[in-house]
Amino acid sequence: MTAEWDIDQLDLDAYLRRIGHDGGTAPDAATLAAMHRAHVASIPFENLDIVLGRGIAVDLENVQRKLVHDRRGGYCYEHGLLFAAALERLGFTVQRLLGRVGGDAERPRGRTHMALRVHIGDEVWLADVGFGSGLLEPLPFDTGAARRQGGWTYSIATEGPHAWALRERQDGEWVTRYRFDDVRQHPADVEVANHFTSTFPRSPFVGRIVAVRKEEDALRELIDRTLTVTRPDRSSESREIADAELGPTLRDVFRLELSSGELERLARAAPPTAP
Repeated sequence: MTAEWDIDQLDLDAYLRRIGHDGGTAPDAATLAAMHRAHVASIPFENLDIVLGRGIAVDLENVQRKLVHDRRGGYCYEHGLLFAAALERLGFTVQRLLGRVGGDAERPRGRTHMALRVHIGDEVWLADVGFGSGLLEPLPFDTGAARRQGGWTYSIATEGPHAWALRERQDGEWVTRYRFDDVRQHPADVEVANHFTSTFPRSPFVGRIVAVRKEEDALRELIDRTLTVTRPDRSSESREIADAELGPTLRDVFRLELSSGELERLARAAPPTAP
């Protein structure tokens, strides 16, 4: 099954340098947790190539070039494909899954989010380095148990045979972030989901800047020109980013270095909010 994902194309040493992981690489729970945290801390969540008119490629060669060698970020498919390839190269067993973002709704959304189910012996873990506002480290599939990650609290709820939901504790209540099952996915499924997510006019990633960074005590989000910092207690503050601040904000907050030409194009695509 791993052959169809072209994991042999991954420069594993370059990836490990990119995320700053110099610890153990045995296919065990400690390695999984350490690499997950290192990936989330090092490679940002962002959609800037969509805004810049380049689109998103989800073959491993292009994902690796962008996120590893060019030191850019990406969104869920890019993160998930890269992390899965690294894990499999180290000997982990990985299922690539597509989920439906959001909670209860009369009309469920399409499968537009990618997450990973990782098997280590008899243990099963949910790994997700590409949700942006989601997990800092993997969650074990002991469904119903609350798990704290810094100031954030998560759990996995069973929704039916081979079906689950990732939930987050917010304002004293459990909020479903996304639902998923263990239906096997193929590269073609990711291609279709990515095409929809990166081109559909009402996609949240089309027509606006999105950059996200999650830490133990804060979630930082740039949506067009609004920078919002949200704490685990749901308190938040927001401010507007002027043209001159756009580059420094992307660099200092989200660790994204863009050229002056790219910043000019982003500024034109997302003009400041009128006073």
